[in-house]
Amino acid sequence: MKRFRTRLIVALMAIILIVLTVVGLVIGQIVRSLYVDELENSLEREANLSASIAEERNEESWEALAQNISSQLDVRVTIMNETGEVIGETEAESEELDNHFGRPEIEDARESGEGSNIRYSNTLEAELLYYAVPFSYENNTYYMRLAIPVERINAINWLIWGTLIGSFAIALLIILYITTKVTNQLTKPITQATKTANELAKGNFSARAYGSTQDEVGQLTRSINVLAFNLESVTKENQEQQERLETLINTMESGLVFINSRGEITLMNAYCARIFKEDTSQWLDLLYYEAMDEKEIIKLIQKIFLTESRSSATVQMLHELEVRFYHVYGAPVLGEKDELRGIVLVLHDITELKKLEEVRKDFVANVSHELKTPVTSVKGFTETLLDGAMDDEALSRQFLEIIWKESDRLQDLISDLLELSRIEQDYFELNQARFDVSRTTAEAVRLLEPKAIDKHLLLTSRVDTEIYMDGDEARLKQIIINLVNNAIIYTKEGGEVQVRLFKEAEDVVLEVEDNGIGISPEQLPRIFERFYRVDKARSRGSGGTGLGLAIVKHLTDAHGGRIEVNSTKDAGTVFTLRFPGGKQPGEEEFTHS
Repeated sequence: MKRFRTRLIVALMAIILIVLTVVGLVIGQIVRSLYVDELENSLEREANLSASIAEERNEESWEALAQNISSQLDVRVTIMNETGEVIGETEAESEELDNHFGRPEIEDARESGEGSNIRYSNTLEAELLYYAVPFSYENNTYYMRLAIPVERINAINWLIWGTLIGSFAIALLIILYITTKVTNQLTKPITQATKTANELAKGNFSARAYGSTQDEVGQLTRSINVLAFNLESVTKENQEQQERLETLINTMESGLVFINSRGEITLMNAYCARIFKEDTSQWLDLLYYEAMDEKEIIKLIQKIFLTESRSSATVQMLHELEVRFYHVYGAPVLGEKDELRGIVLVLHDITELKKLEEVRKDFVANVSHELKTPVTSVKGFTETLLDGAMDDEALSRQFLEIIWKESDRLQDLISDLLELSRIEQDYFELNQARFDVSRTTAEAVRLLEPKAIDKHLLLTSRVDTEIYMDGDEARLKQIIINLVNNAIIYTKEGGEVQVRLFKEAEDVVLEVEDNGIGISPEQLPRIFERFYRVDKARSRGSGGTGLGLAIVKHLTDAHGGRIEVNSTKDAGTVFTLRFPGGKQPGEEEFTHS
């Protein structure tokens, strides 16, 4: 912009200098012409006056008259007779001068009554301005010629030009100063606009140009600011959309892959690394069949490229000895003219859905089996009674007791199913209150004393006193009963079941330990599933429904607690439940046999 300002100043000064030069030349020429005209007029008046004096002269000689006039007017005076002979001269001897009849000014004076001319004088060896007029004396015609050196004109001319040049120089300096100021004022908004435009080109859309003029430059500044504001708004909106899109892509719980029309991978979100168990950022710009090893996915991609239509497939992948299932959906990406620009793949992890499907199938099968057994028994014994067994009182009573027992078992199964269904609902709520867990535990243990005694088991409890927590007392009591009942079922006669309650840091800890049949490591992950039994025969024989531990797990989660299970096959099992809250531990021990 400095170069532009310099060029502008130089251009303006050049124009001004040319104008001033032309004006100076014109003015100088006009002034010189005016001065010469005035000088000629003055010579004319002086010549006419001198001629009048000569016409009225006395006996004075022509030489004396010429000298007298010259001394008065400070000019060269030449007096000639009608034939051009010099009879009076102030700058030379008259006799030495040649005839002046043919001089231009004399010829003009003879023809028109006056004559003037500027020419070189051989007598004085200088350029002179001559003016001549005729006059009469004693009926004879004479010529009075006055002359002044042109040097006087040149001196005046130099004075005029010096004055003009000095004035123009001062004017030029003033104009240069004013031009610089005006140029700076004019170019400052342009400089700001240029800087703003450069910042916009660099991507700094917050840059603004400042100017309040109402001219074209001000309009340019305002237009640039409007452009900058619009660019900033559009860029900010695009950036926000880009950030939202990137956040959506990178946080979505599905893999997203984009492959261009050349088969190169150009986009993969973060979830893909979890799917393929590799640093998928290294796959960018690679061909899909070079980066991926899964043949089913490669076939799906090739199919979409060939058919340019949507397609999907379910793919199995082995991850650290675990098989995971993915639903892969692919679709072509078409341009405005339906040209293929690439394809997009979305990979959904459906492993849990597969597991849920298996659980659903197992649940239906287990429910069917659990319901079928008592219903079959009830139906069979009822048919037997109807076929004539009712006549035998003892046999009839035995069958009715079996029917009652199976009906009771069926009722327990239905009750547990309904209970589990209620617990699993989203709107299930606990009746929260602060209560003494110690007292609740002791009550639950006492309820199961008869069952332990019937099986010849030692049921003991070691419960710290006055331990409080926030929760649903009835539900916690249900948890304890289910755990202790489960321990009694899977402990052989003569065994022992221990219940312990204590405070550990800020947690309330409940432990139920038995020395029963134990649980194998491969069975441990499934013990909280519905209808899962470690020993099916033992559980059914004891009247269990197979839903107790599932209920325990859901109720513990509802209280914000957690369950730990440690078990050794044929040695026993320890269930440890940790709940938040508790205070003032004491100790109380109960022993039952």
